[in-house]
Amino acid sequence: MQTQTAPTYNTDFTPPIGVPEIIAPGIMRVVAPNAGPYTFQGTNSYIVGFDEVVVIDPGPEDDDHFAALLSAIVGKKCKGVLLTHTHRDHSALAPRLAKALEVPLMFEGPHRPSRQLKMLERDPLKPSGHYGLKPEYVVRDGSKIDLGEIGLIVHTTPGHCANHIAIGIEGRKELFTGDHVMGWSSSLIADPDGSLEDYFASLEKVIHLPHTCFLPAHGGPIKNGPEFASQLLCHRQARNKQIIAALGSGPKWTLSLLKEIYPDIPIKVKPAALLTLNAHLQYLAAHSEIEASGLFWAKRYSAKM
Repeated sequence: MQTQTAPTYNTDFTPPIGVPEIIAPGIMRVVAPNAGPYTFQGTNSYIVGFDEVVVIDPGPEDDDHFAALLSAIVGKKCKGVLLTHTHRDHSALAPRLAKALEVPLMFEGPHRPSRQLKMLERDPLKPSGHYGLKPEYVVRDGSKIDLGEIGLIVHTTPGHCANHIAIGIEGRKELFTGDHVMGWSSSLIADPDGSLEDYFASLEKVIHLPHTCFLPAHGGPIKNGPEFASQLLCHRQARNKQIIAALGSGPKWTLSLLKEIYPDIPIKVKPAALLTLNAHLQYLAAHSEIEASGLFWAKRYSAKM
């Protein structure tokens, strides 16, 4: 598949908040009221199925959103609450909703870092992870969920975080991609909560799945999903090359690299850019393409001689 290097993001998405919308046969979307620089217009909660349904990503703990989801399910048999992953903007409402509906909470496994932390190292995204939440029904790669007229199949897609999954509808074009592939922005990969190594592998995986329409947890549908995922992959690989080239002029501290790699980044998303840069640096160092010295909070990088 030939693709351009830089993805074209689509920010033309103005959904009604808290209002159920049927976006495809057997797929209803309810957008949560948690818009922000990292959640775009809010978390997309999906109700999937006809007479039998599951709720994918209930979203933040919010009374109005809770009521909207319950109202949208009236008259249907809910078989479970299914999470693409356990960042709190997706999972905070899940235990309450599962209890109210008397259905199992389903996801890949407890929240955890993508790698073992080193001595004195901290995870900057630890408050965002829903640590302590446990699934009542564990889903694995290839797990299937029967909803009568609709069958779902689980695909593990770690990278954004360790327990991330995508969910495909069998025999149809739709794939629920969570935060792995989003049309409005590239996914935040924040080492050690996430892993760029895993993210690359998971992008390759979804590119080759038999689904063409990606339904993300933030933003609108991506009609050319595999092509867009290919663009994201090329974009991240080009970023690695950009970092190596920047170090060709000599060793640099992380913040100096940040200014060079992201010269025009808005201040509100600069922390995310720093986390993303650190993930790339971790990846390149692990592959022996660059060398690191210093401490976690003050590292200096140089090109591999």
